[in-house]
Formats: sequence, structure tokens, C-alpha cells
Amino acid sequence: MPLTKMSPLLLKAEEEGYAVGSFSVANMEMVLGVLKAVEETKSPAILQIAEVRLKQSPLEAIGPLMVAAAQNCSMPVAVHFDHGKTESKIRQALDIGFTSVMYDGSHLPFEENSAITARVKSIAGEYGADCEGEIGCVGGSEDGSEDIAVNCTSPVQAKSFAVITGVDALAVAIGNAHGNYKQAPKLRFDILEETASLVDVPLVLHGGTGILPDDFRKCVSLGIRKINIATATFDSVQNSVKAAYESGKIKGYYDLQEAEVNGAYENAMKHIEIFGCAGKGILN
Repeated sequence: MPLTKMSPLLLKAEEEGYAVGSFSVANMEMVLGVLKAVEETKSPAILQIAEVRLKQSPLEAIGPLMVAAAQNCSMPVAVHFDHGKTESKIRQALDIGFTSVMYDGSHLPFEENSAITARVKSIAGEYGADCEGEIGCVGGSEDGSEDIAVNCTSPVQAKSFAVITGVDALAVAIGNAHGNYKQAPKLRFDILEETASLVDVPLVLHGGTGILPDDFRKCVSLGIRKINIATATFDSVQNSVKAAYESGKIKGYYDLQEAEVNGAYENAMKHIEIFGCAGKGILN
């Protein structure tokens, strides 16, 4: 199955009532672990990296790896540039072969966010790629460096934003936040339900780490079609490596590598089951 765009994955999810996992990766081991789970469960998936993570994982190094891995997977996999902040990095991701990009203007006034997102949508279109936007402000920050307050999405503004920008997917804020929650979040399912009734494009949930399985399933039932998982992947890899050292399983580098792959694999397996996308990897 060749590398695919994000939109057919999300449209099929919309038709059949499940969500596609969008897994943040930082190295080859995480990519291998996620795609091992994808192959075993016959699931669609999205590999992603956020612009704030590029200090640790330079785009020119990890980007081609992500694209090549997706191209060689038997299941449909999109490669996504998450939380793009600058046009130069968004273009670099598209030049590398990413099949979707996100511009995150959620911190900007509505008019400015709409205008820049529409421009990024046009740029993505030049490459035959998809574009995700965000309306409302998801709490926290992608790299944990900021404590950004949640500003829940206005369903009416979401409808206008989708029309103005023409985005292929729309991230909404319903009480969700990036990073580890100090306590289980209280999600605004009423906002999600109203937004889904007004907006014609697939909806995206950021800040998936720490959301309870039943809350994930309710979000899916109300219209969420892409769920971002970042911190949970990094935590799972770290915990897998720690456990392998403590149990004496790591005798050298390749044992360390195996522990990293296993951490990403176990995390992806868990979320694929919750999101209901197992067995959905065959596109019509």
C-alpha cells in the first residue's frame, strides 16, 4: 500500500464511525514500533512530528525516514507535519513528501488564523497534500514548555473557519490539553456534538494522552475522526526501556533498540483498539 493522503483515511473513518490514530514519533524505533502495530492489526494510521520537536529530531533527517517507512507499509499510512508554526518548515515537510500539514494559528485572532490557514491550505494544494487547521485553543503545549489555557471551540466559529479555509480536517478544543493531565479532563461533549453537527470536515482531537478509554470512545461516537497521541508514546518508550534495564534484559545497544520499538508498539496497539480502527486498513 503506497503512502497515502490523510483525507481518504478520515473520510472512510467518517463513513464507518471510527477514528484514525495519529502517532507522534521522534526516531526510527518509534516509527518501527507504530508500524509493527499497524501491520498486525491491519489498521490505517498517521505518522506525525510537530515543529517544536525538530530540535531533537531534525526534519531533514527524520522526515525522509517517516515517508520511506510509510511507503513500505502494507497498510495505508499518511505522514503529517503537526502544529506547523512557520511557512518555511511547512514547505520543507511538503518538499520531503509529507502528505498533510497543519498550521496552528489557534493563539491568533479568528481573522488572522483563518487567513493564514487558508494560505497554508493553498500551499499544501500545490503539492497535492492535505491541510489541518485548529479553532479554539488546546491547553498546554506540544513540547510541554508552556502552560497554555484551554479556550474551547465556538461551534459557530468552527463552521465559518472550515468554510473560509477549506481545510481537510479541523482540530477542536473541548477541554483537552497537550501533555500529561494532572487529573482526568472534563471534556465538553456538548461542544463537540454541536460542532460536528455544523462542520462538514472530519474533526481532530489533540492532547489524547491521559483521556480515559470511554471518553475516547464517546468522542469517536460524536464525530472525532483523528486522534493525536504524542506524550503517551514518549512515556511508553521511556517506561519500556526503564523496565528492560531493571529486569536485566539490556545487554547491549540492540536490546535497547528493541525495548524502544516495543514501547511504541504497545502504546499504538492499545490506542488502535480504543479508537476502533483495527481491521480498517483496506481502502475502498
